[in-house]
Amino acid sequence: MRLTAFTDVSLRLVMRLAAEDGLLTTRTAAGMLAVPYTHMAKAVARLSDMGLVETRRGRGGGLRLTEKGRHASVGSIVRELEGDGDLAGCEDDPPCPLRAACRLRGALREAREAFYASLDGVTVEALVTPPARTTLNLLKPG
Repeated sequence: MRLTAFTDVSLRLVMRLAAEDGLLTTRTAAGMLAVPYTHMAKAVARLSDMGLVETRRGRGGGLRLTEKGRHASVGSIVRELEGDGDLAGCEDDPPCPLRAACRLRGALREAREAFYASLDGVTVEALVTPPARTTLNLLKPG
């Protein structure tokens, strides 16, 4: 299974924020993580809606990981960002002619859940223990 670019950007952001003691702006985070500002802004908005990132506007504002975000499981974050869509194109146009009797869809759904379950025991905070924290803190805006 391959994560969407949006999920990848979102996970990189929560990891960087977990290693940060202060506030980061969206623009600074985008530069540090080599992501276009518009993509980062969308990730910030979604993570904020999920209650994982706190945003403050204006002078002295920026982004901060919430306690909920710090202790969130990577599995729950990925589940929320990736959604429940089919991994195969069963309902594409035209739909797959095998879909009425196919077992692949169910097998892929089970595999996706096993993937998520393997990430459920990993918290954001666990992702940023040394040496990852040191590397994350060395990132400079690009």
